[in-house]
Amino acid sequence: MIFRRRSGLWSDTAPIRAEIFGPERLEHHALSLAAAQTISTRPRRVASLRRRLQENGAALLAAYRVTARSVEQGQAITPAAEWLLDNFLIVETQLRQIRGDLPPGYCRHLPKLDDGFLAGYPRVMGIAWAYVAHTDSLLSGPMLLRFIQSCQTVQALTIGELWTVAITLRIVLIENLRRLAEQIAVAVDQRQAADELVDRVLADGPSAHAALASLQEVDLPDLMAAQIAKRLRGMDPAETPLAAWLDRRLVAKGLSVDDVVNNALNRQGASNVSMRNIVTSMRRMVEMDWAEVFGATSLVAARLRLSPGYAAMDFATRNDYRTAIEELARGSRHDEAAVTEVALATAGAVPVDPGVVLIGTGRPDLERALLFRPNLSQRIARLPFGLAGYLLAMAAATLMFLVVALRATGQHEPAFILTAGFVAAEAGIALVHLIISRSVTPKRLPGLGLRQEIPPQFRTLVAVPVLLSGPADLAEVLQRLEVHHLSSIGGAVHCALLSDGPDADAETGSTDGALICAAQARVAALNARYPSAEGDRFLLLHRLRRWNPAEGMWMGWERKRGKPAELNRLLRGATDTSLLPGTKVPDGVRFVVTLDADTRLPRDTLRRLIGKMAHPMNRPVMDERRQRVTAGHGILQPQVTPLMPVGADGSVYQRVTSGRGGMEPFAAARSDIYQDLFW
Repeated sequence: MIFRRRSGLWSDTAPIRAEIFGPERLEHHALSLAAAQTISTRPRRVASLRRRLQENGAALLAAYRVTARSVEQGQAITPAAEWLLDNFLIVETQLRQIRGDLPPGYCRHLPKLDDGFLAGYPRVMGIAWAYVAHTDSLLSGPMLLRFIQSCQTVQALTIGELWTVAITLRIVLIENLRRLAEQIAVAVDQRQAADELVDRVLADGPSAHAALASLQEVDLPDLMAAQIAKRLRGMDPAETPLAAWLDRRLVAKGLSVDDVVNNALNRQGASNVSMRNIVTSMRRMVEMDWAEVFGATSLVAARLRLSPGYAAMDFATRNDYRTAIEELARGSRHDEAAVTEVALATAGAVPVDPGVVLIGTGRPDLERALLFRPNLSQRIARLPFGLAGYLLAMAAATLMFLVVALRATGQHEPAFILTAGFVAAEAGIALVHLIISRSVTPKRLPGLGLRQEIPPQFRTLVAVPVLLSGPADLAEVLQRLEVHHLSSIGGAVHCALLSDGPDADAETGSTDGALICAAQARVAALNARYPSAEGDRFLLLHRLRRWNPAEGMWMGWERKRGKPAELNRLLRGATDTSLLPGTKVPDGVRFVVTLDADTRLPRDTLRRLIGKMAHPMNRPVMDERRQRVTAGHGILQPQVTPLMPVGADGSVYQRVTSGRGGMEPFAAARSDIYQDLFW
């Protein structure tokens, strides 16, 4: 079995294994390691980790095939080889995850080591390497936290480094697994060579001495010698020339049969333990919540948690804040801790939420305070292209395609130019849209976490406008209303059936009274089934018909558009709506969510929507003179598809996405009577 070797760090084939440390000793080692690590200002060029990962994957597959072939041939294999065979699916999963998570610029923004065997590689790789070596590849969440926290008492790790701890540990574990797997494959080859030698010499019988004489120059590794000794166990050395030959060869190397057997057993035992630990660690890594690991080790996150409201944000919003700090630190001469302090001080002086100065309208002031210098891509993204830039880009793309077509064909007739111009315009527009969709990323709206339940200050009414025509419709919409309630996390959330009767020639129909009574009874039954200290969970908001002279019939006022309008007026205290007399709604409703009768509300979607609107940066600011919302959002309208009702992660975005499938939501700053509602 021949594996391709690389020079430098990757030429070492010894397993990543050192003296095993307990928790306290590991913490002390973290202190000395952090003190010894020096960061390079001009990192040296090193071999690509992505290429090394590809080589590791190929080597592991080759070792797996060698081991599987041995089993098929009926040969005995070591427990370490059994671990590799039984868990190779887990190894393949880890390799796929690393390939998917390892970005091309993984090392670009990470601090690099200046010296040592890992010089030129990220500092976090040295930390992961030391942890794997001194724990014999056995991952323990609490020990890893203590190790990283101890490192940071000497040198603070950046946000990027802490996020890459998981993938770096996977890379180091795969590297160690590759080295162990190669040992397994080499051991298989050596044992097979030893068996062939023993079989050939024993088969020679009387001519064994002549056969052994021809083997004087054959290399005799310890594993091969141990396998020969195992095969010769119980045979009389005086009658077995091979045993005497083995003794002479070992004595020449200063060893004995017991020495090589003990060495082989010790090596096999160590490999078994390391292989078992690696597989166990890979399983644990899948189960670990790395976001919690980051939160427990990040000094920036710990400092932000001291600011009011930060802990109440959802994970995506907290991550956006931290990403902004990363960008500001890279573009200024300040480290992340200093950027955090300046951001909090700037936000506290106003006072506003820290997000305002990190990702909101206060970002320019913070950049000036930090002397931030955006890079080229950031400068391009900030250019005010607008409509003029959009039209100019389409014109340039159209002209480019037209020139290419004319030069390729050599045609210059007016009719051909006109026809080619139309085709070039279509191609130019498509190209511009493609570039925009690939380069302009959606901006996620910040939101609150609301992890327990919806608090009273964010009381929400989920309204489902429907047209009730009979008992069957009533049963279906009430069942869907119950499902909406069950999909929410509870708290100050109410579900309302906002209903109309069908158009009619008279104000009341013969079946109206019975249908309304049935609806009221069914709603009362739901409230009895789901009692709450917040008041009635379920409401029936039925509108009476009004005469419409344009249509010449009795119908609900303004039909579908009139339902949310009158509901909003009712919530604001109006008493002249067309709703049934005596209709009451909960006090203090702040948000309204309207759903179509056939809309499905996935679990936690309502919580995420409310969290978006409740965030301080999204709260609408009303200009009384202009009667418009000038900041924040008065209406949040997520556009959904049947397969992805609210987006993969429940996020709501500020701009329309690229349209590559899934959710295409947007937020609109609207005014009028909806300044504190969304629907």
